[in-house]
Amino acid sequence: MSDARATSFGAAADHYEAARPDYPFEAVAWMLEKLPHGSRRIADVGAGTGKLTRVLAEAPDAEVVAIDPDPAMLAKLRESVPGVPTFAGTAEHLPLPDSALDAVVLGQAWHWVDPVPASVEIGRVVRSGGVLGLIWNTRDGRVDWVRRLTSVMHPSVAEEMLAFEGPKVAAPFETLETQEWEWLRPITRQQLHRMAASRSYVITASDEEKQRIRRDMDLLFDEIGLEESGMIELPYVTRAYRAVRS
Repeated sequence: MSDARATSFGAAADHYEAARPDYPFEAVAWMLEKLPHGSRRIADVGAGTGKLTRVLAEAPDAEVVAIDPDPAMLAKLRESVPGVPTFAGTAEHLPLPDSALDAVVLGQAWHWVDPVPASVEIGRVVRSGGVLGLIWNTRDGRVDWVRRLTSVMHPSVAEEMLAFEGPKVAAPFETLETQEWEWLRPITRQQLHRMAASRSYVITASDEEKQRIRRDMDLLFDEIGLEESGMIELPYVTRAYRAVRS
């Protein structure tokens, strides 16, 4: 995670937890469909405030740990998903023993890692036949106002990656399988502003750029008739990927 934006999220942990969407249960279940029978030991890496962790923790018999490089994000995770063990670490350097897990998953995080050493390190801690799962929630840019919103906020590293070649993994994992889910999220004008404030580009932007983004967002919301007290349905596409350890 050499990009400074990758470790910027702790400064906006409250915004991240309040405004980022949860993951559809069916998408998370699909990611883990090929788990070997028996124990279900799973690490959520790049766990942030626990958006993916809380879905994993609801699965029957799951033993979940959360790993993130940012202490502020882990502190918010412990508030949001109490009882899940947390550790400092990254996909390239996991504080776990060899062959300790059945799966490693990353939500909104693989685009920040170096895929070759991360694949090797995850392969070290995942048993043979175990799973690497990757998942992203992305706004549906086929809708005009959503596309314009993304332009105002600046496309993210993840959005740019997914729009072109998609994620890459390396040995000891096999070819990635992928699946998509489309859904709608009711959201307020204030939540949209908090969502923007949770994005790495905005967190690391100058005060002038932050003011420009908020002003242009308000102009867009006025144009589409989204009042301060109103709500709008924000269309999402969830993209999940899975690979089995050879």
